[in-house]
Amino acid sequence: MTEKLKISIKNLNVFYANKQALYDINLNIMEREVTSLIGPSGCGKSTLLKCLNRMNDLIDICSINGQIMIDGTNINDSDQDPVLLRSKVGMVFQKPNPFPKSIYDNVAYGPKLHGIAQSKDELDSIVIKSLSRAGLYEEVKSRLFEPGTGLSGGQQQRLCIARALAVGPEIILMDEPCSALDPIATAKIEELIEELKTKYTIVIVTHSMQQAARVSDRTAYMHMGELVESGFTKNIFSNPQHQKTQDYITGRIG
Repeated sequence: MTEKLKISIKNLNVFYANKQALYDINLNIMEREVTSLIGPSGCGKSTLLKCLNRMNDLIDICSINGQIMIDGTNINDSDQDPVLLRSKVGMVFQKPNPFPKSIYDNVAYGPKLHGIAQSKDELDSIVIKSLSRAGLYEEVKSRLFEPGTGLSGGQQQRLCIARALAVGPEIILMDEPCSALDPIATAKIEELIEELKTKYTIVIVTHSMQQAARVSDRTAYMHMGELVESGFTKNIFSNPQHQKTQDYITGRIG
């Protein structure tokens, strides 16, 4: 399979008021691969992730310069609609955050909002397909109209993934999607990531190096707002080029 560039980040700087959070980030993210962002707490991983669907627009004091191209289009151009962008670039957060609605309505919300479904049958089909893709349908099919908040933590997180899939994204961002989950639920999410990358480009922030090693094709190591190095995951873990990466992987920086 030939590699295709999906996201290209060039000379990206991010400021919160006059405090700089990211310094000159340059990173390429390939289509239908899993790219992990790793590094100590506060190094800028989540800030970088939120730049990819312009979630930072929602923070008044945040300013950005540099370029983020998705499929050759600069997402920060003034003619780009952030709402449309966020339907193409889905987001799954650290803590499962289902809406206080039924399981069905959680998944149907986005397609209704964006006018994706033309009929009730079409909406049903999107809901079932999205829940199936998220590995959840068989577990919840008899209680689709019960509250999503009544599910277990791992199921809630898969519901949030189904909700992101329902609007037909091309890219899925995951901000430590397993940090609130037990090992069994984590294993299910990791299996799901492996399946989803056949159709989607996935960028995941993780604190767990073991998780990065298990799920990702490429890894980018960040330290104090800078991208230290990036490359194939196996190379980053077995043969890092930078001392800082080596120190982090061997536990000297935490």
